[in-house]
Amino acid sequence: MLHRGHEHTGDTGGELTVPMAWLYAEYIADELLRTGDLMPPTSFEFRAGRDALALTVFLSDTDGELSCVRVVSHLEHWLSLTAYDHLWRDWVHDRLTTLTTESTGPSPDLALATSAWRWLEETELLAPDLDAVPGRTAPFGEDDGPKVWTPAWRLGLPLGHLAIHLF
Repeated sequence: MLHRGHEHTGDTGGELTVPMAWLYAEYIADELLRTGDLMPPTSFEFRAGRDALALTVFLSDTDGELSCVRVVSHLEHWLSLTAYDHLWRDWVHDRLTTLTTESTGPSPDLALATSAWRWLEETELLAPDLDAVPGRTAPFGEDDGPKVWTPAWRLGLPLGHLAIHLF
């Protein structure tokens, strides 16, 4: 799963190891979100969606075949992983823990994935309160209504899911 520009023997001899698996996952996520045109690419919401989707793509590639296979063949699997009733947060935590445990040395792919996960968990974005009870308040316009601070992954995950649907 962790692609390298050369065979990894534990000692890179000063060579740069390129995080190709993570960069490819991030590229796929970026393209899916841009195609969906759901939010400006410069927004924090876009970053949340891109990082959540990139984690899904990266962590679901258990056989290291993603770069060899057409993206379209993976869309259904990514949809199931990002679905509302799927325990995505637990799945990400378990996969990162497993990969960290199985890693035989430093992995730039895993480091970038872990960094994205940390940002998604620690960053809160002001978003519409999706759990607000309808009818308890006056009607709101598109940008009005109750808002709550929510972890970035809780906003990015449904955006990523919708972007896959729109692809």
